[in-house]
Amino acid sequence: MPDEVRDFAALYPYRLDDYQISACRELAAGAGVLVAAPTGAGKTVVGEFAVHLAVETGRKCFYTTPIKALSNQKYHDLVERYGNERVGLLTGDTSVNSEAQIVVMTTEVLRNMIYASSPTLNNLGYVVMDEVHYLADKFRGAVWEEVILSLSESVQIVALSATVSNVEDFGDWLRTVRGHYAVVVSERRPVPLFQQVLVGRKLIDLFEGVAPTAQELPSDRAAKVNHELLRVSKSEATRVRDDSRNPRGRSGRGKQGGGGRGSGQYGGATHPRFAGRPTSRGEVAIVLDRADLLPAIYFIFSRIGCDSAVRQVADAGITLTTRSEARLLGEIADRHTSSLKEADLEALEYERFRDALMAGVAAHHAGQLPAFKAIVEEGFTSGALKLVFATETLALGINMPARTVVLEKLVKYNGEAHVDITPGEYTQLTGRAGRRGIDVEGHAVVLWQAGMDPRAVAGLASRRTYPLRSSFAPTYNMAVNLMATMGPVRSRELLEQSFAQFQTDKSVVKASRVERGLQADLTAAREAIDCHLGDAMEYALLRDEISGLEAASSKARKAEAADAVAESITMLMPGDIVHVPRQGWSVVLRVGQKQQRGGEPWVQTISADHTVLKLQPHDLRGPLVGVGRVRVPRDFSMRDRKSRRALLTSMSDKIEQTDPEIPDTTIPTDDDVARRIADLRRQLKAHPVHECPDREQHAVEAARIIRLEREARRLEAQTTGRANSLAVQFDRVCAVLSDLGYLDGDDLTDAGRMLRRIYNELDLVAAECVRRDVFADLDPAQLAAVLSTLVYESRPSRDAVHPRMPDATSERAQSELRAVWREVGQLERSHKRDRGREPDIGFAEAAWRWSSGQDLAKVLATTGMAAGDFVRWVRQVIDLAGQLATAVGPGDLRRTCHAAADSMRRGVVAADMSED
Repeated sequence: MPDEVRDFAALYPYRLDDYQISACRELAAGAGVLVAAPTGAGKTVVGEFAVHLAVETGRKCFYTTPIKALSNQKYHDLVERYGNERVGLLTGDTSVNSEAQIVVMTTEVLRNMIYASSPTLNNLGYVVMDEVHYLADKFRGAVWEEVILSLSESVQIVALSATVSNVEDFGDWLRTVRGHYAVVVSERRPVPLFQQVLVGRKLIDLFEGVAPTAQELPSDRAAKVNHELLRVSKSEATRVRDDSRNPRGRSGRGKQGGGGRGSGQYGGATHPRFAGRPTSRGEVAIVLDRADLLPAIYFIFSRIGCDSAVRQVADAGITLTTRSEARLLGEIADRHTSSLKEADLEALEYERFRDALMAGVAAHHAGQLPAFKAIVEEGFTSGALKLVFATETLALGINMPARTVVLEKLVKYNGEAHVDITPGEYTQLTGRAGRRGIDVEGHAVVLWQAGMDPRAVAGLASRRTYPLRSSFAPTYNMAVNLMATMGPVRSRELLEQSFAQFQTDKSVVKASRVERGLQADLTAAREAIDCHLGDAMEYALLRDEISGLEAASSKARKAEAADAVAESITMLMPGDIVHVPRQGWSVVLRVGQKQQRGGEPWVQTISADHTVLKLQPHDLRGPLVGVGRVRVPRDFSMRDRKSRRALLTSMSDKIEQTDPEIPDTTIPTDDDVARRIADLRRQLKAHPVHECPDREQHAVEAARIIRLEREARRLEAQTTGRANSLAVQFDRVCAVLSDLGYLDGDDLTDAGRMLRRIYNELDLVAAECVRRDVFADLDPAQLAAVLSTLVYESRPSRDAVHPRMPDATSERAQSELRAVWREVGQLERSHKRDRGREPDIGFAEAAWRWSSGQDLAKVLATTGMAAGDFVRWVRQVIDLAGQLATAVGPGDLRRTCHAAADSMRRGVVAADMSED
């Protein structure tokens, strides 16, 4: 073992694992290292060795993470070892000792440094990329690849990843773009994991046979399901059949239907009853306490569910802490909230939170104030906090290992539907169980659900399928930065070196193999077709062209109609009166867009019979055209019949006054196509093969040849397109930028240089709004409201919420912003680019109220927003305001941006700037 590795290993109270020592040796030898290991296996030790080497050799080390909370946690760990003088922190809104030898930062900060050629990069020797599997993240993943591709070759990169099934592919790519690179993989947990199911109040092992060990993989074990669980499942099924034959009561009332929302192989919410009632959360806490399985993380895929669970346990009078532990938790809570005002604490229901915390119970989710999450994290790490009800976000990097992990359900809501969790998600969640150096074993406990199949649960617990897929794609900001720093040729080369292109190129090889097989089939098929009357292929091609034109004409009409419908929906506003087929005159309640980038727009309407519909383009035959408008009250509620009746009365009055005609939304046919089809039919009848008695048999053979030729052309085009797919996307991005004046040939204009400083999903829309003076004449609070529409994304909700801009001035500016978004979207469509997501006004009022100086209690009460969400979105508005201030240069807008940011950086937002 090299001396530096031996010296470093001596700093730890336990013996390092073989994979950790192997990775450290490679790093000491000058290689970059990719480490892939399960959650809790100690990957960060290798990252800490990079820090150790930097200190020993007098070079810098940057430790990057995907989220601020993880950056903060790592910063405190390194300060404890190396002291405040040597360690810095950069997370966008926090800057501490930024020129230190060791700097912890979010990956976006490092990317921005590289683009700006920051002098802070001087003497950089090592970069640690913690949780590098985040490069699969849809919106943030591209940053990882930008950094990996752009860092100097002299920098050694330590990439730390969860276990992924295609780790060798990722390692091959890293070797391709970074040179000497070692891949170190460990699939073994340092603490063995027991898999159990809680049925009622009884814990039952999921597997029979030998207990797991740290040296054994789940896939090594014959996943033999415990017969006791199979008997429970069989007994439940028998009872279901009996209940279906003998419904309760003469009318059958009380009989429950099977399946329903979330019912799948892991069970669901609505399913025939099973033996005994479901185990309550309070009972689970008692079972875990008596079995000595605390502390535990109890995953519930719902923020409301987490908060409700804490109340249920607290209201049951359950206490899991000793007096000294309760006292410690109280002190931790008071320390983290010492800078908050009494009024704010009251608005946040702090005393209720603190009482439950001291009893050993708390929640942890994104809707919490960052200070509250920090309290929970510190309390849990101390060992005093015993039970944390958490959403899955806790599993993403935060170091909060537990003795036990509980999964209440194996089904979650993904924003559109209830789906089974994947093996990768199961592994990530249960990976928190088992504290190294504290527990001799970890426990994963699944609560029995009606309809659960134990074999499916066993399969979930035994599989390791988590492929890493690149999400890298050029953006407008990326394009101008690459063009500024590298020029067009080097920029394309960089894109072609990305992991996304690397994965694509592998698929091209497979496509080429298929294409060779198709050519052999074609040769044989051409030899088989022959007609004594004429050219059978010529005849078949006429028939094929007719079919193609008819299909294309129909498809074109549908596509044109779909585009027109989609465009009409984006033009609507709440209060517009439209005519909905089969429903009649209706009022628009909400307009939105599906969450995914470029997702379809949708509109929610209410008709005269109180029917509420959520319509998407495929639900409509033609555009929706507004023929008038009524006012939708700010406090309108769909659940209130009086409110609905009043709104629909206003619509009826408006229609009676104006007597509008039902809009004609039919799409005209293409006369040229119709004439071409008629001409081809005449040629077909005149063709000699038309009289052949075997023409249909010839047609079958010819159709096969046409199909094979078409497939061969498709594969060839696909292969050619994939071979430079990212370069093509980059060219399309540059075409949009050129049309709008951000690029002049290969050079950046002043507008392009401004765009370099704007890092936002709607970066181009923001830049265009600056150029068109959309933000001019706004005061700081109004600017905050308008900027919020560029960062905020509403959470899916069943309740109709009708957000408004706070005043006429901001509403006018936001309407101009939407017009810019539509114009940019039309240009993107013409260049075959996905349109950016729709601006969302859902946070505008909250941003305006907070920037105007209103109290936290009033803002939260008015908007109904969770405190953690509120703080997070405020910070994003502050961040965008800061970006614009830097981008636009001296002038009134810069002053207004600074004023808006300063007005929002107060109270709970300022107090928590370093917590999240």
